[in-house]
Amino acid sequence: MNMLQLGRTGIEVSDWCLGTMTYSRQTDQDDAFRQMDMALEAGINFFDVAEMYPVNPVLKETMGDSEKVLGNWFTKSGRRSDVVVASKICGDSGFRPGGYNGKSFEEALDVTLSRLQTDYIDLFQLHWPNRGSYHFRQNWGFDPSKQDAAKVEANMIETLEAADRAVKAGKMRALGLSNESAWGTMKWVTLAEKHGLPRMASIQNEYSLLCRLFDTDMSEVSLHEDVTLLSYSPLAAGLLTGKYQNGAVPEGSRLSLNGDLGGRKTDRAFAATQAYLDLATKHGIDPVHMAMAWQRRRPFPISAIFGATSAEQLAHLLAGDQVSLSDEVMKEIDAIHRQHPMPY
Repeated sequence: MNMLQLGRTGIEVSDWCLGTMTYSRQTDQDDAFRQMDMALEAGINFFDVAEMYPVNPVLKETMGDSEKVLGNWFTKSGRRSDVVVASKICGDSGFRPGGYNGKSFEEALDVTLSRLQTDYIDLFQLHWPNRGSYHFRQNWGFDPSKQDAAKVEANMIETLEAADRAVKAGKMRALGLSNESAWGTMKWVTLAEKHGLPRMASIQNEYSLLCRLFDTDMSEVSLHEDVTLLSYSPLAAGLLTGKYQNGAVPEGSRLSLNGDLGGRKTDRAFAATQAYLDLATKHGIDPVHMAMAWQRRRPFPISAIFGATSAEQLAHLLAGDQVSLSDEVMKEIDAIHRQHPMPY
Protein backbone atom coordinates (compact mmCIF):
# COMPACT_ATOMS: atom_id res chain seq x y z
CA MET A 1 0.00 0.00 0.00
CA ASN A 2 1.26 3.47 -0.82
CA MET A 3 1.41 6.18 1.84
CA LEU A 4 0.88 9.92 1.64
CA GLN A 5 0.76 12.89 3.99
CA LEU A 6 -2.62 14.29 5.02
CA GLY A 7 -2.36 17.92 3.98
CA ARG A 8 0.39 19.65 5.93
CA THR A 9 -0.31 17.76 9.16
CA GLY A 10 2.52 15.23 9.06
CA ILE A 11 -0.11 12.48 9.52
CA GLU A 12 0.73 9.56 7.20
CA VAL A 13 -2.21 7.70 5.68
CA SER A 14 -2.56 4.90 3.16
CA ASP A 15 -3.74 5.92 -0.30
CA TRP A 16 -6.69 3.57 0.10
CA CYS A 17 -9.10 4.24 2.95
CA LEU A 18 -11.66 1.82 4.40
CA GLY A 19 -15.16 3.29 4.29
CA THR A 20 -17.57 2.06 6.94
CA MET A 21 -20.95 3.51 6.03
CA THR A 22 -22.62 0.07 5.78
CA TYR A 23 -21.45 -1.07 9.21
CA SER A 24 -24.32 -2.13 11.50
CA ARG A 25 -26.86 -2.36 8.65
CA GLN A 26 -25.74 -4.10 5.44
CA THR A 27 -22.56 -5.24 7.19
CA ASP A 28 -22.99 -6.85 10.60
CA GLN A 29 -20.47 -6.31 13.37
CA ASP A 30 -18.66 -9.63 12.96
CA ASP A 31 -18.07 -9.01 9.26
CA ALA A 32 -17.05 -5.41 9.97
CA PHE A 33 -14.47 -6.67 12.48
CA ARG A 34 -13.08 -9.04 9.81
CA GLN A 35 -12.86 -6.19 7.33
CA MET A 36 -10.93 -3.94 9.68
CA ASP A 37 -8.50 -6.74 10.50
CA MET A 38 -8.04 -7.45 6.78
CA ALA A 39 -7.50 -3.79 5.96
CA LEU A 40 -4.76 -3.38 8.53
CA GLU A 41 -3.09 -6.58 7.38
CA ALA A 42 -3.09 -5.21 3.81
CA GLY A 43 -1.41 -1.99 4.92
CA ILE A 44 -4.49 0.25 5.07
CA ASN A 45 -4.23 2.41 8.19
CA PHE A 46 -7.02 4.87 7.36
CA PHE A 47 -10.70 4.30 8.30
CA ASP A 48 -13.53 6.74 7.54
CA VAL A 49 -16.92 7.04 9.24
CA ALA A 50 -19.51 9.74 10.00
CA GLU A 51 -22.03 10.60 12.67
CA MET A 52 -24.91 10.04 10.19
CA TYR A 53 -23.83 6.48 9.24
CA PRO A 54 -25.08 3.82 8.50
CA VAL A 55 -26.74 4.59 5.18
CA ASN A 56 -29.25 2.82 2.92
CA PRO A 57 -31.27 4.38 4.35
CA VAL A 58 -30.02 7.14 6.63
CA LEU A 59 -32.28 7.27 9.67
CA LYS A 60 -32.13 9.60 12.65
CA GLU A 61 -32.61 6.70 15.05
CA THR A 62 -29.57 4.82 13.71
CA MET A 63 -27.21 7.80 13.42
CA GLY A 64 -23.89 6.93 15.04
CA ASP A 65 -24.27 3.16 14.89
CA SER A 66 -21.34 2.77 12.46
CA GLU A 67 -19.13 4.76 14.84
CA LYS A 68 -20.17 2.39 17.62
CA VAL A 69 -19.02 -0.62 15.57
CA LEU A 70 -15.59 0.98 15.14
CA GLY A 71 -15.46 1.76 18.84
CA ASN A 72 -16.26 -1.84 19.73
CA TRP A 73 -13.50 -3.04 17.41
CA PHE A 74 -10.97 -0.59 18.89
CA THR A 75 -11.77 -1.89 22.36
CA LYS A 76 -11.71 -5.56 21.37
CA SER A 77 -8.61 -5.40 19.16
CA GLY A 78 -6.59 -2.89 21.15
CA ARG A 79 -5.41 -1.44 17.83
CA ARG A 80 -6.67 2.14 18.07
CA SER A 81 -3.12 3.48 17.81
CA ASP A 82 -2.59 1.61 14.53
CA VAL A 83 -5.43 3.47 12.79
CA VAL A 84 -5.88 7.00 11.51
CA VAL A 85 -9.62 7.41 12.06
CA ALA A 86 -11.77 10.09 10.46
CA SER A 87 -15.37 11.02 11.16
CA LYS A 88 -17.72 13.83 10.15
CA ILE A 89 -20.27 16.23 11.60
CA CYS A 90 -23.39 16.88 9.49
CA GLY A 91 -24.06 20.24 7.90
CA ASP A 92 -27.46 21.93 8.03
CA SER A 93 -30.10 19.25 7.54
CA GLY A 94 -32.91 17.36 9.20
CA PHE A 95 -30.23 15.32 10.94
CA ARG A 96 -28.57 18.41 12.41
CA PRO A 97 -30.87 21.43 12.09
CA GLY A 98 -28.80 24.59 11.81
CA GLY A 99 -25.69 22.60 11.01
CA TYR A 100 -22.43 23.18 12.82
CA ASN A 101 -21.31 26.17 14.85
CA GLY A 102 -18.85 26.48 17.71
CA LYS A 103 -21.14 24.86 20.26
CA SER A 104 -22.54 22.04 18.12
CA PHE A 105 -19.07 21.24 16.74
CA GLU A 106 -17.69 20.60 20.23
CA GLU A 107 -20.79 18.69 21.33
CA ALA A 108 -20.76 16.47 18.25
CA LEU A 109 -17.05 15.78 18.64
CA ASP A 110 -17.56 14.64 22.23
CA VAL A 111 -20.39 12.29 21.19
CA THR A 112 -18.29 10.86 18.35
CA LEU A 113 -15.37 10.24 20.73
CA SER A 114 -17.74 8.43 23.09
CA ARG A 115 -19.10 6.20 20.34
CA LEU A 116 -15.59 5.48 19.06
CA GLN A 117 -14.44 4.67 22.60
CA THR A 118 -11.37 6.87 22.19
CA ASP A 119 -10.15 10.11 23.67
CA TYR A 120 -9.06 11.66 20.36
CA ILE A 121 -9.88 11.56 16.66
CA ASP A 122 -7.28 12.00 13.96
CA LEU A 123 -9.46 13.84 11.44
CA PHE A 124 -12.82 15.50 12.06
CA GLN A 125 -14.58 16.63 8.88
CA LEU A 126 -17.48 18.93 8.02
CA HIS A 127 -19.76 16.58 6.07
CA TRP A 128 -21.14 19.33 3.83
CA PRO A 129 -21.30 23.12 3.97
CA ASN A 130 -24.01 24.75 6.05
CA ARG A 131 -24.75 27.01 3.08
CA GLY A 132 -25.53 24.02 0.87
CA SER A 133 -23.57 22.11 -1.74
CA TYR A 134 -23.65 21.27 -5.44
CA HIS A 135 -22.65 17.67 -4.76
CA PHE A 136 -24.94 14.64 -5.02
CA ARG A 137 -26.36 15.74 -8.38
CA GLN A 138 -27.33 19.19 -7.10
CA ASN A 139 -24.85 20.71 -9.58
CA TRP A 140 -27.52 20.68 -12.32
CA GLY A 141 -29.52 23.42 -10.58
CA PHE A 142 -26.92 24.95 -8.28
CA ASP A 143 -27.67 28.58 -7.40
CA PRO A 144 -25.39 30.42 -4.93
CA SER A 145 -27.13 33.78 -5.34
CA LYS A 146 -28.94 33.60 -2.01
CA GLN A 147 -25.81 32.90 0.02
CA ASP A 148 -24.79 35.57 2.53
CA ALA A 149 -20.99 35.61 2.31
CA ALA A 150 -20.59 37.60 5.54
CA LYS A 151 -22.66 35.10 7.54
CA VAL A 152 -20.84 32.20 5.90
CA GLU A 153 -17.48 33.68 6.89
CA ALA A 154 -18.60 34.34 10.47
CA ASN A 155 -19.73 30.72 10.81
CA MET A 156 -16.44 29.51 9.38
CA ILE A 157 -14.43 31.50 11.92
CA GLU A 158 -16.60 30.30 14.80
CA THR A 159 -16.19 26.69 13.68
CA LEU A 160 -12.43 27.06 13.23
CA GLU A 161 -12.17 28.51 16.73
CA ALA A 162 -14.03 25.48 18.11
CA ALA A 163 -11.67 23.19 16.22
CA ASP A 164 -8.72 25.08 17.65
CA ARG A 165 -9.99 24.51 21.19
CA ALA A 166 -10.44 20.81 20.42
CA VAL A 167 -6.92 20.50 19.03
CA LYS A 168 -5.44 22.25 22.06
CA ALA A 169 -7.46 19.96 24.35
CA GLY A 170 -6.03 16.90 22.58
CA LYS A 171 -9.43 15.78 21.29
CA MET A 172 -8.59 15.99 17.59
CA ARG A 173 -5.48 16.20 15.43
CA ALA A 174 -6.72 17.65 12.15
CA LEU A 175 -9.72 19.24 10.47
CA GLY A 176 -11.16 18.43 7.05
CA LEU A 177 -13.90 19.28 4.58
CA SER A 178 -16.37 17.26 2.55
CA ASN A 179 -18.64 18.08 -0.38
CA GLU A 180 -17.06 21.52 -0.68
CA SER A 181 -16.39 23.87 -3.58
CA ALA A 182 -13.23 25.66 -4.69
CA TRP A 183 -14.51 28.95 -3.29
CA GLY A 184 -15.45 27.39 0.04
CA THR A 185 -12.16 25.56 0.39
CA MET A 186 -10.14 28.69 -0.28
CA LYS A 187 -12.21 30.67 2.25
CA TRP A 188 -11.56 28.05 4.92
CA VAL A 189 -7.83 27.99 4.17
CA THR A 190 -7.49 31.78 4.00
CA LEU A 191 -9.40 32.39 7.23
CA ALA A 192 -7.41 29.73 9.07
CA GLU A 193 -4.13 31.28 7.99
CA LYS A 194 -5.31 34.83 8.75
CA HIS A 195 -6.46 34.00 12.29
CA GLY A 196 -3.89 31.34 13.21
CA LEU A 197 -6.50 28.58 13.40
CA PRO A 198 -6.44 24.93 12.23
CA ARG A 199 -5.92 24.65 8.49
CA MET A 200 -8.05 22.30 6.42
CA ALA A 201 -6.00 19.16 5.81
CA SER A 202 -8.30 17.34 3.42
CA ILE A 203 -11.45 17.43 1.34
CA GLN A 204 -13.72 14.43 0.87
CA ASN A 205 -15.50 14.82 -2.46
CA GLU A 206 -16.92 12.31 -4.90
CA TYR A 207 -14.43 11.25 -7.57
CA SER A 208 -14.45 8.32 -9.95
CA LEU A 209 -14.22 7.44 -13.64
CA LEU A 210 -17.89 8.46 -13.85
CA CYS A 211 -17.71 11.59 -11.69
CA ARG A 212 -14.85 13.94 -12.48
CA LEU A 213 -16.03 17.35 -11.26
CA PHE A 214 -12.87 17.52 -9.14
CA ASP A 215 -10.55 17.50 -12.17
CA THR A 216 -10.54 21.25 -12.78
CA ASP A 217 -10.85 24.00 -10.15
CA MET A 218 -10.80 21.73 -7.12
CA SER A 219 -7.73 19.77 -8.24
CA GLU A 220 -5.81 23.03 -8.55
CA VAL A 221 -6.83 24.12 -5.05
CA SER A 222 -6.06 20.67 -3.64
CA LEU A 223 -2.61 20.49 -5.20
CA HIS A 224 -1.36 24.01 -4.51
CA GLU A 225 -2.95 24.41 -1.06
CA ASP A 226 -2.11 20.89 0.17
CA VAL A 227 -5.71 19.96 0.88
CA THR A 228 -5.59 16.22 0.20
CA LEU A 229 -8.47 14.66 -1.72
CA LEU A 230 -10.22 11.79 0.04
CA SER A 231 -12.24 10.52 -2.89
CA TYR A 232 -15.53 8.84 -2.04
CA SER A 233 -17.43 6.45 -4.30
CA PRO A 234 -14.36 5.55 -6.42
CA LEU A 235 -16.43 2.64 -7.78
CA ALA A 236 -19.40 4.97 -8.46
CA ALA A 237 -21.61 3.30 -5.85
CA GLY A 238 -20.91 -0.08 -7.45
CA LEU A 239 -21.69 0.91 -11.05
CA LEU A 240 -18.07 0.42 -12.14
CA THR A 241 -18.07 -3.18 -10.89
CA GLY A 242 -20.52 -3.99 -13.68
CA LYS A 243 -22.95 -5.68 -11.31
CA TYR A 244 -25.85 -3.42 -12.32
CA GLN A 245 -25.48 -3.75 -16.09
CA ASN A 246 -28.37 -5.00 -18.22
CA GLY A 247 -30.95 -4.28 -15.54
CA ALA A 248 -29.39 -6.45 -12.85
CA VAL A 249 -30.27 -5.59 -9.24
CA PRO A 250 -28.40 -7.99 -6.92
CA GLU A 251 -30.22 -8.82 -3.70
CA GLY A 252 -28.96 -6.75 -0.78
CA SER A 253 -27.11 -4.31 -3.05
CA ARG A 254 -27.32 -0.55 -2.63
CA LEU A 255 -29.51 -0.29 -5.73
CA SER A 256 -31.97 -2.77 -4.26
CA LEU A 257 -32.23 -0.62 -1.14
CA ASN A 258 -32.32 2.95 -2.43
CA GLY A 259 -33.53 2.59 -6.00
CA ASP A 260 -31.35 5.10 -7.80
CA LEU A 261 -27.84 5.00 -6.27
CA GLY A 262 -28.18 8.55 -5.01
CA GLY A 263 -29.10 9.86 -8.46
CA ARG A 264 -26.33 7.96 -10.27
CA LYS A 265 -28.67 5.52 -12.03
CA THR A 266 -29.12 6.93 -15.53
CA ASP A 267 -29.05 5.45 -19.04
CA ARG A 268 -25.92 7.49 -19.75
CA ALA A 269 -24.21 6.05 -16.67
CA PHE A 270 -24.79 2.49 -17.84
CA ALA A 271 -23.48 3.34 -21.32
CA ALA A 272 -20.34 4.96 -19.88
CA THR A 273 -19.86 2.05 -17.50
CA GLN A 274 -20.03 -0.42 -20.38
CA ALA A 275 -17.30 1.48 -22.20
CA TYR A 276 -15.03 1.18 -19.16
CA LEU A 277 -15.93 -2.49 -18.69
CA ASP A 278 -15.05 -3.18 -22.32
CA LEU A 279 -11.73 -1.38 -21.88
CA ALA A 280 -10.91 -3.45 -18.79
CA THR A 281 -11.75 -6.66 -20.69
CA LYS A 282 -9.61 -5.58 -23.65
CA HIS A 283 -6.56 -5.19 -21.40
CA GLY A 284 -7.27 -8.15 -19.12
CA ILE A 285 -7.82 -6.01 -16.02
CA ASP A 286 -10.54 -6.50 -13.44
CA PRO A 287 -12.80 -3.40 -13.67
CA VAL A 288 -12.70 -2.86 -9.90
CA HIS A 289 -8.93 -2.93 -9.94
CA MET A 290 -8.82 -0.59 -12.95
CA ALA A 291 -11.06 1.97 -11.23
CA MET A 292 -8.92 1.96 -8.10
CA ALA A 293 -5.59 1.97 -9.96
CA TRP A 294 -6.77 4.97 -12.01
CA GLN A 295 -7.02 6.99 -8.80
CA ARG A 296 -3.31 6.41 -8.21
CA ARG A 297 -2.41 7.83 -11.63
CA ARG A 298 -4.06 11.21 -11.09
CA PRO A 299 -1.77 14.28 -10.94
CA PHE A 300 -2.71 15.19 -7.37
CA PRO A 301 -2.62 13.19 -4.09
CA ILE A 302 -5.62 10.99 -3.34
CA SER A 303 -6.64 8.58 -0.64
CA ALA A 304 -9.55 6.68 -2.21
CA ILE A 305 -12.34 5.71 0.20
CA PHE A 306 -14.01 2.45 -0.75
CA GLY A 307 -16.71 0.49 1.03
CA ALA A 308 -17.30 -3.24 1.02
CA THR A 309 -20.57 -4.78 2.11
CA SER A 310 -18.80 -8.03 2.92
CA ALA A 311 -15.32 -9.33 3.71
CA GLU A 312 -15.47 -11.24 0.43
CA GLN A 313 -15.92 -8.01 -1.53
CA LEU A 314 -13.04 -6.48 0.39
CA ALA A 315 -10.77 -9.44 -0.42
CA HIS A 316 -11.52 -9.02 -4.12
CA LEU A 317 -10.69 -5.31 -4.01
CA LEU A 318 -7.48 -5.81 -2.03
CA ALA A 319 -6.26 -8.32 -4.62
CA GLY A 320 -5.79 -5.37 -6.98
CA ASP A 321 -3.35 -3.44 -4.80
CA GLN A 322 -0.43 -4.12 -7.15
CA VAL A 323 -2.30 -3.31 -10.37
CA SER A 324 -0.92 -0.31 -12.25
CA LEU A 325 -2.22 1.22 -15.47
CA SER A 326 -0.10 1.81 -18.54
CA ASP A 327 -0.01 5.11 -20.38
CA GLU A 328 -1.96 3.41 -23.17
CA VAL A 329 -4.81 2.48 -20.80
CA MET A 330 -4.81 5.98 -19.33
CA LYS A 331 -5.15 7.52 -22.81
CA GLU A 332 -8.03 5.20 -23.62
CA ILE A 333 -9.72 6.13 -20.33
CA ASP A 334 -9.44 9.80 -21.25
CA ALA A 335 -10.96 9.07 -24.65
CA ILE A 336 -13.94 7.36 -23.02
CA HIS A 337 -14.33 10.29 -20.65
CA ARG A 338 -14.57 12.66 -23.62
CA GLN A 339 -17.23 10.43 -25.18
CA HIS A 340 -19.21 10.06 -21.94
CA PRO A 341 -18.73 13.24 -19.86
CA MET A 342 -20.78 13.72 -16.69
CA PRO A 343 -22.99 10.64 -17.18
CA TYR A 344 -25.08 11.45 -14.07
